[in-house]
Amino acid sequence: MANKGPAYGMSRDVQSKIEKKYDDELEDRLVEWIVAQCGASVGRPDRGRLGFQVWLKNGIMEQISQFLKAAEDYGVVKTDIFQTVDLFEAKDMAAVQRTLMALGSLAVTKNDGNYHGDPNWFMKKAQEHKREFTESQLKEGKNVIGLQMGSNKGASQAGMSYGRPRQIIS
Repeated sequence: MANKGPAYGMSRDVQSKIEKKYDDELEDRLVEWIVAQCGASVGRPDRGRLGFQVWLKNGIMEQISQFLKAAEDYGVVKTDIFQTVDLFEAKDMAAVQRTLMALGSLAVTKNDGNYHGDPNWFMKKAQEHKREFTESQLKEGKNVIGLQMGSNKGASQAGMSYGRPRQIIS
């Protein structure tokens, strides 16, 4: 960890907000998933944000960077990926949780054999559902009148009162 003193004032408020975003229940689910992915030999962390951080960081900053690169190559969106210092110095463990959630969701969605564990632990991402229409179906669609076409009901300026005009006295 870097030599860093206690935070005061606005810095302390910001750090407090970041720490409140950490979810202990999500930590349990993520630990179960990581153990299912890697095997029981990885052990289990002590409960809490600090135990989770120490268990994940494993002392080597380069490995964290390699993990983040691999996650991005796998398809995790760059904006969902935490910064290395968020884990290494425990700056934002909630961001680490969000990255792991994004990775798990992507692995469940891809269904490429790389995911182990309960698929209900993560949400499946929306997938493309392309539809093909025949020419006759497209023509029929042109005959349907939209609910708002030609309607003059709804928002209008009828009955508006503008108030008293400005009185300019010279």
